[in-house]
Amino acid sequence: MHKKTGAALLSAIIPGLGQFFNRQWLKGLVFLLVGSAGIYFIAHDLMGYLRGLITLGEFPSRMVKVGKLTRMVEGDHSIFMMINGLMSLLALLFYTAFHLLNIRDAFLVGAARDRNEPIHSFGESLRHMGRRNFAYLVLAIPFVAVVFLTILPLVFSVLLAFTNYADPILPPAHLVDWVGFGNFKKMLSLDVWSSTFGGVLTWTLIWAIIATATTYIGGVLIAVLIHQPRVRWKKLWRTLLIVPFAIPNMISLLVMRNMFNNQFGPINSYVRALGLEGVAWLTNPFWAKVTVILANMWIGIPVTMILAFGVLTTIPRDMYEAAEVDGAGAFYKFRMVTLPMVLFATAPILIMQFAGNINSFNVIYLMTNGEPVNPNYQYAGHTDLLVTWLYKLALNQSQYSFASVIGIVIFLLVATFSIWSYRRTRSYKEEDMIA
Repeated sequence: MHKKTGAALLSAIIPGLGQFFNRQWLKGLVFLLVGSAGIYFIAHDLMGYLRGLITLGEFPSRMVKVGKLTRMVEGDHSIFMMINGLMSLLALLFYTAFHLLNIRDAFLVGAARDRNEPIHSFGESLRHMGRRNFAYLVLAIPFVAVVFLTILPLVFSVLLAFTNYADPILPPAHLVDWVGFGNFKKMLSLDVWSSTFGGVLTWTLIWAIIATATTYIGGVLIAVLIHQPRVRWKKLWRTLLIVPFAIPNMISLLVMRNMFNNQFGPINSYVRALGLEGVAWLTNPFWAKVTVILANMWIGIPVTMILAFGVLTTIPRDMYEAAEVDGAGAFYKFRMVTLPMVLFATAPILIMQFAGNINSFNVIYLMTNGEPVNPNYQYAGHTDLLVTWLYKLALNQSQYSFASVIGIVIFLLVATFSIWSYRRTRSYKEEDMIA
């Protein structure tokens, strides 16, 4: 039998044995200690946690009569069991990767022995690993952190959509069960859920398109106007228009909510001073939607304006001078020179703004809280977006499984559109245009 085969088989049985076979005593000891700790964890705790992930508990909290007294006996907590099961599953994946690495290392060293090549000492192995895999060693800790702090919560939130974790089925009083795609079917088939989902999704898309278009067009136009050579006090104009962006959004939006108040807001006071009736800015479904769009323009235009300023300063003056020689007017220069350059540089940001507007929680929540109430909707108002509806379902109504379904829909919507649109932008196809 070749040494490489024997070493690999021994390492497959118990980590470190293959390294001992290859006479790498210190390396074998390290692999043996780590492998033994992993095997102990698998035998002692892992199977129980994985079983809990599958069953989500078997005994709910209940009252038990002991003698003449009745006392509460604590049962299984389905959500904690799910989290522990997921962490154990990830730990098992890491251990599997370590075990495969251990077998590969024993196999490669055994193959070197078959060729009568010198074997590296433990110190030489560490130095070789540092030279060849330095980037992987540095990225190992962030990778583990991302797995447990980012991927694990995402997987957990996705799995909730496949359970019946919703009021009144709340642990520890009740056990949560897996229901497969039942929540998705209810979202699409039950009238009370499907009508709300369709209405909120439609308004979310309309809102995202209008909010993105208004802030982008407004920001670019203002930047172009201020950038004109004849405009004086450019710094003053830029400073005044950036102020809404510098103030925290929460303060700006709460101030605007009071300004648009139907009864004592200053805007309606000005309207009434002109002899007109006040507008129901926040209580009428149509005007409430107009109000949140105006508020979004107030805080969104400065962002696009700043980006456009940066792009405008990079456009060569020669292009404008050549256009003037050809007799081009101001509008023609804007359409043929300025706009293509600005679009080319800001197209990825435009896509990000669209995705951000789909998840625009602050504007809706602070301006209207999703109201006015729509009696035909399930826990949602006329101005609710998917993300604010998700918030209400999770935190106000304890409908965690349905909130998770909404979260998956938002993710699919944003990811699909972002990838599809970005791959069609000129900045993606012609990355070397400006270089």
